[in-house]
Amino acid sequence: MVEEIQMTCDDAIEYIRNNVKVKDILEVSYNRIYAPGEVLGITEEDEETAEGLRVGLQLNGEILNQSVEIDFKEIADDLIELRHITDEKELIIEIL
Repeated sequence: MVEEIQMTCDDAIEYIRNNVKVKDILEVSYNRIYAPGEVLGITEEDEETAEGLRVGLQLNGEILNQSVEIDFKEIADDLIELRHITDEKELIIEIL
């Protein structure tokens, strides 16, 4: 089942914090980048370093460095769309 919703960037980051789990598939579209992959880990914000919510992904594809960490605070202004895929459902979040 595929569901499509619209959210602000802050709401989408809150959704990730509360609903995305390790082993889920998360596809992130921001600026001109498309990063689909399996979630390896989620790191909460760090006030000392000013880093935002970070998600580690094992990218799907044939590239040299297949593991990346995305800081949602850094990409917040460029975030376009998220796709969260679990065993039960697929949710597409369009950023307003």
